Formats: sequence, structure tokens, C-alpha cells
Amino acid sequence: MKQTKYWKVNINEQRINKQLTEAATLLLRGETVAFPTETVYGLGADATNEKAVKKIFQAKGRPQDNPLIAHVATKQQLVDIVDKYNEYVDKLIEAFSPGPITYILPSNGTCAANVTAGLSSIGVRIPDHPIALKILQIANIPVAAPSANLSGKPSPSKANHVWEDLQGKIAGLVDAGPTGVGVESTVIDCTGPIPVILRPGGISKSEIEAVIGPVQMDPSLHNDSEKPKAPGMKYTHYSPEVPLWLVDGPVDKLQQIVCEVREQGKRVGVLLQNKYLEQIEADAYFSLGENMSEVAMNLYEGLRHFKKENIDLIVCETFPEIGIGQAVMNRLRKAASKII
Repeated sequence: MKQTKYWKVNINEQRINKQLTEAATLLLRGETVAFPTETVYGLGADATNEKAVKKIFQAKGRPQDNPLIAHVATKQQLVDIVDKYNEYVDKLIEAFSPGPITYILPSNGTCAANVTAGLSSIGVRIPDHPIALKILQIANIPVAAPSANLSGKPSPSKANHVWEDLQGKIAGLVDAGPTGVGVESTVIDCTGPIPVILRPGGISKSEIEAVIGPVQMDPSLHNDSEKPKAPGMKYTHYSPEVPLWLVDGPVDKLQQIVCEVREQGKRVGVLLQNKYLEQIEADAYFSLGENMSEVAMNLYEGLRHFKKENIDLIVCETFPEIGIGQAVMNRLRKAASKII
């Protein structure tokens, strides 16, 4: 087990350059460092260094055929690691980057083969977080960075989530407080004439279509036999340590299921928006907030919360698949052991 260096940073403090330079130096030395983005915390390594990237897979226990996203600080750095791409990509970059969107583009081979999992394409994005951008600027390399959690578990929206999962397995952790969006980036395949959303995320389909016209949703989102072009398309993801049931229907149906499970002598925790909490009788509660932006922001904290509450089952409501609700439901379906 290695010693994990921990930096608590504040963007307004004078010493931030020293702290982030230390973190960037570790990346340049081929080590792994976790840092915040606007979506979730990422576990970074030099995307051009195959041995460094291998440490990401080892720390997370991540399958080797699951590709990673390369993070860069500027559009020029993005251009430097890809081949010629479709014209509409420039419009997307201008509208949404930096931001929670990942572009699947033809790779020019600059990044290591284990970043792309042997595919001819690569996922690349420019994160919209001052700490992430500063680290990327100082290191001046593309940084491969999946979510900084044990593979298959809920993604980390706070530094303590990373510490719980990866302390002693990675070289460093930059703690800059909670992330903003709360769910991962939208992944859009831009290798064809019509772009295809492979993973819903922080930028919605309607927002993208307002900029470039019609886009498609990938039908293989629910097909695990396909070789993944992007993270989140294969294997169990986001699963809490306590089993999760997803209940589609009115709050009365959710209460009935909670009652039935409790009658069996099991303790039940519920994940709900504030407006429903007083209508449910359960053993433990976690509020997801007042609106869908707050639900997305609090989702992974909620999925991790109940392991400390001696709970046998989590029951969660479903949400309208509009805007970021599409991303929330995508994650919940992958996390759930049962959908009712």
C-alpha cells in the first residue's frame, strides 16, 4: 500500500500554485492523482504513458476493455491528440467546452493504447473546473481520468468518497470540495455524419440539438454485448453497497413496497425528493433535493449514504427523463438490483 498525498485546496488561496504543481509533477512522473472536475472526481494519469494509465485500472479494479476519457485544458490540446473530425464538432466545442461533454473522435495515436482500449477512436473533453484546468495547464499533457472510485461503485462527488475507496492505492488526492453537476459528462460519438449520444450526462440531447440539429441516442445503451466506445456502456456501474430497488410509480406504491419489506424484518432507507419525505415511513432517509439539478448533484452521495445506516435495502423513486433527468435515470438503472 502506498502513501496517498492529500492536498486541501481553495482556489482563492495563494499557495494553490504550489499544491497543484506538486500534483501535476506526480502526473508527469507517471503516478495517479485524483482531482475534482465539474462532474465528479476523476482519477488522472498521463494519457501518453501506458504504464501510468495501467495504474488507473489497477487502483480502480477496472476492466481493461473499458476505455478512458482524455482530459485536456484547451481546444488546441484536443486537436493535438485526434485526427481530422467532422465540422459540427467545432460548433459543439464552441458551445459546450469547457463543460460536461466528451467527444468521441478519431485518435491519432498520441495517447496510449490502453486509454482507447484498442479502439481507433478516443474520448476527449475539456473540464469546466478551475482546479482541473489548472492541473492540466501545469502538467501540459493529456490526462486520462475516469471517475475516482472503485470500479462498479457510485462515482465520487466529494473528496471523502475518493479517500474511502482509493486511499493507499493512488499517489495523490486534490480536495477542492463537492463537485457541481454531480453526474458524469455526456458522451457523444462524433465519428459519423450524425452524432450519437452514447451516455447521457451534464449536457442534454435538446441542448445539443439546439446547436447542431438532430442527434441520435445509441440503442446499445441497454445492450451489454457491444464493445464499448465510451465509459459507462458496459459492466455494472454505480452500485451502492446496499441493494437498491427503483420504484416506478406514485409515492403510495413506494410506501407499500417499503412496508412489505419492513414486515419481513428488514430495515429500509429511502432516496426521495424533499417534497415526498414526510409522506414515507421508513428506517432511514436521504433527501435528493428540491429539483432535478439538485437530484443529480446529490445522487452519488445518496447511494453511498446508507452503508453507514445499518440498512438492508434502499428504495428510490424514478424521475422524468427530461434534461439531466435522462442522465440520472441512466445511472439509477445501472445501479439498481431490481426495478419495479
